Amino acid sequence: MKLVQAIGMTILDRVLDLPSYGFEKNGQFYKPTTSEIFREFGIRMNVFKDRKNWLPCFGWMMTASLSIPFFTFFIKYFSWPLFIAGFFYSMVFMGSHGTFWLHRFGTHRAFRIKNSWFKLLCRNLTFRIIAEETYVISHHVHHQFPEKAGDPYNVKGGFFYCFFADAIHQNIARNLNEKDYEVLCKLVRHTGIRINSYAQYQKWGTLVHPVTTVLHYFANWGFWYAAFYFLGGHGLACALMGSAGVWGFGVRTFNFEGHGAGKDKRQDGIDFGRDDLSVNQVWPGYVAGEWHNNHHLYGNSARTGFLPYQIDLPWYCIRFLEKIGAVNGVKDNKADFLRDYWMPYQQEKLRIKESAA
Repeated sequence: MKLVQAIGMTILDRVLDLPSYGFEKNGQFYKPTTSEIFREFGIRMNVFKDRKNWLPCFGWMMTASLSIPFFTFFIKYFSWPLFIAGFFYSMVFMGSHGTFWLHRFGTHRAFRIKNSWFKLLCRNLTFRIIAEETYVISHHVHHQFPEKAGDPYNVKGGFFYCFFADAIHQNIARNLNEKDYEVLCKLVRHTGIRINSYAQYQKWGTLVHPVTTVLHYFANWGFWYAAFYFLGGHGLACALMGSAGVWGFGVRTFNFEGHGAGKDKRQDGIDFGRDDLSVNQVWPGYVAGEWHNNHHLYGNSARTGFLPYQIDLPWYCIRFLEKIGAVNGVKDNKADFLRDYWMPYQQEKLRIKESAA
């Protein structure tokens, strides 16, 4: 990530819109009370007071609206095969796509997509839940300040601090100058989103325009509902669309659990990164390729499943796309991990065993 390395602290320490309680007090991370967090969430949902709140409000409204197909499925169309299909769709397909698109491509540019048609396809492989702007910019900040003041989903802030982070901590700053705004545009332009002019940013407070964003969401949702309807009727469509909502709420809990719920749950021989509390969890690893401690060690790697048991579905997808010529420039740090962490660990285990013999 040469671009991100180049800008470093020059912008990532001021790129996000501060909540009313701030990220720090007296030079230290400030952990807000639960009431402060809920109050801030209410402020961010109020588009009547400030239209620049439109993106977090829209994101939560769209996720909440997925409760309609969710409950419709259980009330009217429930069957175990459809339930299993929905479970697989949310946990595996949407989880892996989120890792593939938002995480490895959108944020870390671990590979390049060759043309705009492949990019459009990759962007819309599932129901859209999270806007690139919401995820990408704040995730750069997360890697710059993991578990420190400024980390938008700092696990030390507690569960609700992370759960509501997309609404209260992950919005871009609303007072950027034109030069800084252009830097942010460069961080997301490769994803293919249509970006606001600086004048539009000053009006709406976001990189993306509400009209194009709303139209894209409805086109995406309409296409996938229709496709699933033709495949299996309203039952299948409601099962899969409702399960997308489950993923939409569930993914907001990931960083809290992925950083040990604020406790040091790192295990020797499994979690080699020691600069933060991130852990390699089996379930997120298997269903979404989120071997999170490995990822924090090698943020730009298109593969994070470095050991034989660490299944990495997004990596398999990337390799397939590479073979058919859809992507190139794939970065893979497995050899670096084995050389710098795994082999020294095995050698140390052998040394200890031999010295005890």
